[in-house]
This record gives sequence, structure tokens and C-alpha cells, in this order.
Amino acid sequence: MEHLLALEFAGTIRHDGHGGVADDLTTPQELSVWVAERCEPTVADGFTADRAALDEVLALRAAVRALFARAVRPAPPSPADAHRLLPDAEALARINRAAARHPVADLLDWPADGDPSARPLGADADPLVRLTAALARATVDFLTGPHREQLRACTAPRCVRYFVKGHGRQEYCKPSCSNRARVARHYERTRSAAGAVGADWNDEQVATDPTRS
Repeated sequence: MEHLLALEFAGTIRHDGHGGVADDLTTPQELSVWVAERCEPTVADGFTADRAALDEVLALRAAVRALFARAVRPAPPSPADAHRLLPDAEALARINRAAARHPVADLLDWPADGDPSARPLGADADPLVRLTAALARATVDFLTGPHREQLRACTAPRCVRYFVKGHGRQEYCKPSCSNRARVARHYERTRSAAGAVGADWNDEQVATDPTRS
């Protein structure tokens, strides 16, 4: 679904599998590949990233993630960038500026041998303008639609993803995160129990050994 493009865009910052954070968009080539794989042909065709394009897209991503952080409040945001989130007003301004640079209208397309669909019609624009506008509109659609209330920041150890809660009992973005959180809880309980036993043993030693009192 196109509106979930915003979630995928935000998710290009992710856990690297080794306790750190990975960024899938660190080079112009990575951005070009991501756009070709994730975006509609009307957006992706003709787009090849350079350093300036990458910087502009990353600035837009910072706005998307700031607004996602706002959407999950009062729960904590993703720890990947919780310490450097854009102010809400600046994030909104970035999204709205990008969306306004390439306005589109949906036209009805209904071939004789197929089903009807909406086809976007917009003025000719630079491929980068088309891309950032599409990402901004996807963000607007996501945050004004029903998925916003189900948006969560995964709280599993080391995870930094945002995800859409699929059912009432879902707490983590994927099963591996659920397993990792369960292991962490078990470890914490075990450590707490061991600490309590150690404290009791020390108390007993103090009570029975005058030299330790």
C-alpha cells in the first residue's frame, strides 16, 4: 500500500544486528536502488541520486521520523534518534513544503479489459521533486489515516524500528524482537533473584559473625 511507503522510508534506519544502528541510505547509489525497489514507476522513472539528492531525502526522512515520534507519544520514540529529533513545527514545514512542490490530481483510468484505478497526473517536475513530494504525500496519508493510532516504536532490546500494530496483543515489530525481549526479561529476573539471594546471605553472615558487624 502506497501510504505505507512512509513507514518503509522511516525504516531505512534500523537495528544492524550487532547492537548498533544501520542506515540503508548512506550513499547516492543506495538511495537510487531503494527508490527503484520501493517507489511507483511514476516516481522512480528517471531518478538517479547524487549527493545533493541524498542530502535532501535524508532531511525529509528526519522530518518523517520526528512526526512518527510525535505520533507515538506519550510512549517513547525510537532510540535511534530520540536525542536529535526535529521540533514538531520544523518537521511539519518540511513535509508540507515537499508535498506542495509537485501537486498532483488523481484521474480515473479504466481500460476496456481491466479494472478501474486512479492514475496520478501532475505537472512535469524534476525527478527529485517528484520523489520528495511522493514521500511527503505518503507521510501525510499515513499520519491522517487509521494506521497512525496503531504506530509503535519497538521496545525490544536494541531495536529501533517503528511498526504498525497488527493485533491487540502485539508488542514488538517482529517475532525475533519478541524472543529477544523475553530472553532479556528472563535474564533480568534471574539476576534480580541472584542479587536477592546474595543480599540475604550477607545479612546472615553479618548476624552470625560479630567481626562483620
